[in-house]
Amino acid sequence: MVKSGGYVNLVMSQGPFHLDSCDHLLFTGQSSGVSTVKERRKWSLKEDLILIGAWLNTSKDPIVSNEQKVGAFWNRIVEYYNSSPQLVGTTPRELGPCKQRWARINEGVCKFAGCYDMALREQRSGQNENDVMKSALDIFANDQGSKFNFEHAWRELRHDVKWCSTYLEKDKRKPTDSQGDGEGAVPEPYH
Repeated sequence: MVKSGGYVNLVMSQGPFHLDSCDHLLFTGQSSGVSTVKERRKWSLKEDLILIGAWLNTSKDPIVSNEQKVGAFWNRIVEYYNSSPQLVGTTPRELGPCKQRWARINEGVCKFAGCYDMALREQRSGQNENDVMKSALDIFANDQGSKFNFEHAWRELRHDVKWCSTYLEKDKRKPTDSQGDGEGAVPEPYH
């Protein structure tokens, strides 16, 4: 339904539309037969880090472990997030926005982790950590067509098993006879 001036009434349209940005409006239902609209809150770096901490702590809980259903898992994350002393005085976040934000963070960090691995493999002698990071950011921008906006999240998650560099892990292994030609293997002492 297009109105004059190019306005599209999204409430009445039948087609799907995607919210790719945190800046869009959120339709919250009806009040007295009229749709109510409120502005979607942006996530701050501090809120992202609290959400990441909530996800990590909940996913690594040794008592509950993986014996929890998805709904219970996310309810625990939201409860942990909203109970953070760093968020005192702010409006609590609901389950949906927390899951959506985590999905965006996770997707971005996973993509960037691959770019960082590639930059490590291409690292030349004399390049430092900053050079590798710049190269990884360039690779991401070329591959994705956009800037990587979750560096703060990647720095928080990068040492976790799910996101750590596979290149460094492969590099640290020492070859044995069963892994190749035996070059570099330690010979057995003579008796």
